[in-house]
Amino acid sequence: MTNYTEIVRSVLSMIMTGTSTPATVLLARAGGIRGLVYTALPVTTFAALNAVAGLTPALIAALGAGAIVLVLQLVRRESTRPALFGFAGIAVGAGLALATGRAKDFYLPGIWMYLAMAVLFTGSIVVGRPLIGVVWAWMTGRDDTWRRTPRVRTAFVLVTLMMAAVSATRFAVQFYLYDTDQEGLLAVARIAMGWPIFLVTSTLIYLAIRTAMRTLPKGAEPA
Repeated sequence: MTNYTEIVRSVLSMIMTGTSTPATVLLARAGGIRGLVYTALPVTTFAALNAVAGLTPALIAALGAGAIVLVLQLVRRESTRPALFGFAGIAVGAGLALATGRAKDFYLPGIWMYLAMAVLFTGSIVVGRPLIGVVWAWMTGRDDTWRRTPRVRTAFVLVTLMMAAVSATRFAVQFYLYDTDQEGLLAVARIAMGWPIFLVTSTLIYLAIRTAMRTLPKGAEPA
């Protein structure tokens, strides 16, 4: 459950410090290889144990893995918000699967989250306020004059549209696997459509924000 406010914050930090390799830095901000392991561990633990030991042991193990990841992130003084959101998502999925008795429902909250994100990103474009641009303006203390600069507006429309398409694709693929009871492939899709896609989308968001900051330095007004 990627927090895109954190992405924008990371991108702004990279630009301010002159970083020229966004993919490398974003991977580091995500915790590097350790961060990828943290993200995949609860889902992998659940999928593996559900296949050999059944639903309840798998849910307990997934919650345990999520709790361990949360504690490690807190001990290492990493960003607490993604850690808490991640554990909350695992807990909600585990609670739903326990209530229904269906292992595939462990993945359902995340699936519906992707649909909500697709609607949110798309809606922001329809109303003329592409969400990535709105977040950038809010975090840099700007008003909405950026929307009257075609180059900046277009850049943010494109990356917001990209996020809508990515979210919709994640939903479509994972809901299909959920609906057809392909739990093993659903676990694979959840992991494969996570951080690898995050690195690509974050790099494109980096380029859009860099375009905006070069076109509209702080305090500049559109012509």
